[in-house]
Amino acid sequence: MIFLDAAATTPIRREALDAMWPYLSGEFGNPSSHHSLGEAAATALAEARTGVAKVLNCRAGEVTFTSGGTEADNLAVKGIALARRATDPSLSRVVISAIEHPAVEESARYLQRVHGFDVDVVPVDGQGMVTVAALRAVLRPDTALVSIMYANNEIGTVQPVAELAAVAREYNVPFHTDAVQAAGWLPVDVKALGVDAMSISGHKLGAPKGSGVLFTRGRLRVEPLVHGGGQERGRRSGTENVAGAVALSTALRLSHAEQQEQAARVSVLRDGFINRVLQAVPDSMLTGHRSLRLPSVASFCIPGTSGESVLLELERLGVVCSSGSACAAGSDAPSPVLLALGIAPETAQTAVRFSFTSAVTDAELEQAAAAVETAVGRVRKLAVASPATRGGRAGKSSAAAG
Repeated sequence: MIFLDAAATTPIRREALDAMWPYLSGEFGNPSSHHSLGEAAATALAEARTGVAKVLNCRAGEVTFTSGGTEADNLAVKGIALARRATDPSLSRVVISAIEHPAVEESARYLQRVHGFDVDVVPVDGQGMVTVAALRAVLRPDTALVSIMYANNEIGTVQPVAELAAVAREYNVPFHTDAVQAAGWLPVDVKALGVDAMSISGHKLGAPKGSGVLFTRGRLRVEPLVHGGGQERGRRSGTENVAGAVALSTALRLSHAEQQEQAARVSVLRDGFINRVLQAVPDSMLTGHRSLRLPSVASFCIPGTSGESVLLELERLGVVCSSGSACAAGSDAPSPVLLALGIAPETAQTAVRFSFTSAVTDAELEQAAAAVETAVGRVRKLAVASPATRGGRAGKSSAAAG
C-alpha cells in the first residue's frame, strides 16, 4: 500500500518513540510532584520545551504544550482575542482568511456567537493566496487579532506570512498563524516570520497524536480556556503530557534538521507527480498555487467523477489518499476552501488530495499517477453506465488534513 495521506497524519518516528518510551514506563511521574519521579518528569518537560524553543527561535517560556493543533488554534484565537478585549473593550474584531482550518474558523465564530465579536474574512484569489492589499483592506482600529494559516491543509498553498504579519504589526494587531501543515516543510523561525503566535501539531511531524504546541510572543496575554492548577504558566491547566512533549520536541528537532534537504527533494517529486496526473487525466485541474505550495501536497479536481468514488478505486489499487478535510468527514457539502477559490460546487466535490511523507519515492508516485488514470477511467465508465452518478456528485468525504 502506498500511503499518500500524510497531511492527515504521519507514522511516529522511531526516534520520537524511543525518546518518549521512558516517560510511559519507568519515569511516569507527574511533573508537579515534589519527589524524585516528579522532578525527573519536570526536567524532561523543561528540556522538551527548550528543544521546541530552539527550533522556533524563541524563549522556552513562550512555548505552551497542548493536546494538538486544534487546541493550540483555539487557545490562540479565543485566548488572545478575549485577553485583549479585557484590557481594551473596544477591541471587538477578529480577522481570519477564507480558507482557515475549522479549528480557527470555528473559534472565531464562537467569539462572534458567544462574546459578540465581529469576524472579518479576508478573501483569497483563485490560487488560495491572501494578498497584503486584501488584509490591509479589512484591518481596523478595533481589530483584536489576525489569524492566517501558513500553509493550507487541502490545497497546499503557502501564504506570505512575513509580509502579512508586518501589515498587522503596522496596526498594532497580534498575528497568529496555524503552522500545523508547514512545520517540518517550511522555516518556522518566529522572529524571521514576525508572528506573535504559532500553532504546531505533533502527529504531522512524526510525534504521536495528542501533542501540540502554541508559541505566544513575550508578554502577549492569553486568556486560558482550561482552568485548574495553573500549569503551563497559567495558560493551560492540567497535568502535562510529558511523553508527548518529549516526542514532539524530538520529532520537531529532527524534521527541522532535515527540512531544507527533504523539502527540495520532495518538491521535485511533487512536480513530477503533478505533471504525470495532468498528462494522464488531461481535464483534471490542479488546485492551489502552482509553485508556492507545500512540497508535500498535490491536489486536484477531476470533473466527471465523484471524489469519493475515485478514492475508493485508488484504495483498491493500493493507493491511500484523501478528499476534503478529515475534520469535516461525514459531510456531503463541498469543501469551503475550494469554494473560496471560486470553484463550482459540483467541481469541488470531485476533489482528491495526495500528501507525502519525507520518505516518499519517485517509484511510488509514478505508480500512484498510473493508478489515478486507471481509477478515473473506471469511475467514468460507471458514471456512463449509471446516469444517477453523473455531475460529480460526491458521497461522504473521507480523510484529509486535520
